[in-house]
Amino acid sequence: MGFFDKLSRLLRANLNDLVNKAEDPVKILDQSVADMQADLVKLRQAVAMAIASQKRLQSQADQSQKQVSIWYERAELALQKGEETLAREALTRRKTFQETSDSLTNQLEAQEGQVEVLKRSLVALEGKIAEARTKKDMLKARAQAAKAQQQLQSAVGNMGSNSAMEAFERMEDKVQALEATSQAAAELAGADLESQFAALEGNNDLDDELNAIREKLQGGAKAVALPAGDSIKLNSKKLNSDIDIKAVEVSEIDADLEELKKSIEKL
Repeated sequence: MGFFDKLSRLLRANLNDLVNKAEDPVKILDQSVADMQADLVKLRQAVAMAIASQKRLQSQADQSQKQVSIWYERAELALQKGEETLAREALTRRKTFQETSDSLTNQLEAQEGQVEVLKRSLVALEGKIAEARTKKDMLKARAQAAKAQQQLQSAVGNMGSNSAMEAFERMEDKVQALEATSQAAAELAGADLESQFAALEGNNDLDDELNAIREKLQGGAKAVALPAGDSIKLNSKKLNSDIDIKAVEVSEIDADLEELKKSIEKL
């Protein structure tokens, strides 16, 4: 392969790539529908011109056929008047108009066929344009959605290398760290408060225990309290009657007490 062939292929490839990148589906769809609309206008003009030509041929054919009838009547009239030469001339003119009429009739038939073909083409093109307009809106919406999806994917792909996104993520981590620190401080403060209340509740338990002991002691003191005076007298009489108790004189006790004092002083 020669150098110029390679260069030509390279240039064509680059041009095709540029064209493909420059093609905007939305713009191309609009332009395509506009081109079809222009073709429809041209086809309508062609159909109108064909119909006008058909009408002219029909008019000319009618005129020629009318002349054929006129010159035939003149030939009859000339024969009736004994003018054979004039009648022959009239028939010659009639033949000329008849040939013209036949030619126009053939052209008219061909023109009618062309008009029918153009009309069918016009109807088909109108249907295609209507369908293209309907599809155009749908395709434009799909193209725009695909383009938006492509941009979104590109943006998501670039998030990893986007400095703004990295800064945002760093600030998010920092906020989470601050929240964790604040939560820990709140938990510590709550624990200290709980310990204070626990101490108070413990003191209440001690107070309750002390009160219970006091009540118990008070209850014991009441249990060992001496009975009333009348009851003591009755009990003493009963004891004196049942047991013979010797009375202890005070003087004996005093003597013992004095001896104990003396012994203590000698020591």
